[in-house]
Amino acid sequence: MKTSTHFFIKTTIHNLFILGFMFLIVACNNAPSKEKTSKEDTSEDVVKFETIYWNVKAIQPNGQTLDIKMIDNAGDGYDVKAIQDSDQDNLMDVKAFVNGDILPVKILVSKNQFTPVVAITETGTAYKLKAVTPEGEDLEIIGVARYDNIVIVKALTKKGKFYGVKAIAPTGELNDIKGIKINSQEREMTLRSHSIFAHVKAMHPSENEDNFKLPKKNVEIGPYQSDFERIAWRIQAITPEGKNLNVKAIDAAGNTFDVLATQDSKEHSFLNIKAFVDGAELPVKIMQKSAEDKYAPIKAIGKDGTIYDVKALTEDQTKLDVKGISRSGNIIHVKAVNENGDLYGVKAFAPDGKLNAVKGIKIFDRAVEMKIQGHPVYAHLKAINQ
Repeated sequence: MKTSTHFFIKTTIHNLFILGFMFLIVACNNAPSKEKTSKEDTSEDVVKFETIYWNVKAIQPNGQTLDIKMIDNAGDGYDVKAIQDSDQDNLMDVKAFVNGDILPVKILVSKNQFTPVVAITETGTAYKLKAVTPEGEDLEIIGVARYDNIVIVKALTKKGKFYGVKAIAPTGELNDIKGIKINSQEREMTLRSHSIFAHVKAMHPSENEDNFKLPKKNVEIGPYQSDFERIAWRIQAITPEGKNLNVKAIDAAGNTFDVLATQDSKEHSFLNIKAFVDGAELPVKIMQKSAEDKYAPIKAIGKDGTIYDVKALTEDQTKLDVKGISRSGNIIHVKAVNENGDLYGVKAFAPDGKLNAVKGIKIFDRAVEMKIQGHPVYAHLKAINQ
């Protein structure tokens, strides 16, 4: 009897072990590949996408391309790629790939006109990006000039000529490599002891940028100044019938205030959006949504922390919510929502008819980009080139 009981227990334990082992195998096989998932985010709106890597190249006047590499102290070169991790290719991260590590690429603060473009290691070492010619000559990759929120990036030859820097998709599409700024100050942030001037991204080309006259000398310069006469772009939601609904900031008493995109340089591919309240320009941001919210609220934030609702107004002054609807990589899609749940596109309209898309912008992989007066911000609201 003892032998039979002992055999039964032994057999049961053995079978349970096998079942547990099989379950573990199935669970591991179903785990998502790290390379094929979107950015880490707790939002259920993030859609999985098979990552596409765009090559980053310098373009010579004859149309030939030069590889761009991160060059370490030993002279070894490492790949630099733009990463498309969603169904949008309007704003993509640019990273260096070094022995299994994926390093951020940034433009550093400099007292000179030309600002270095570098990849920064986990230990805080900054290595320059360079274009490599067939003859083995290294061309520095630099930020050449700032136009408000945009820093033009070029390859610089020994003779002082500039080559364009592009991201090239496997299917042939081209994006510009640019620096973008969220902070109006010289320093965006500090990363591993380095002062960051701008974040390097691959963006849709600007229609007028090729005509810009760029500085030729790497002279010492002071804080950024612009003599450009500001242009205000209207922010409006567009109904299926083609009607434009003004977007306004609204205080607790029901008073309405203008919400505008501000063009502060001749570069207009990445514009700030502000609420104009009693002479003050207030930041407009996409906020963290609560558990019961379907969409992320968009608010203007006063200097004292006062929150202003952002709404689209119909002809009869019905107020429609303006929300962050879903995320595609670094982009949050923004829509006005009517009482039936229908979604209307939101655009920025220049006085001369140019059109930008109103989008939320994510700089970091984390859920909270920053806090303003204690309020957690999920994304920055911008009017960007479509």
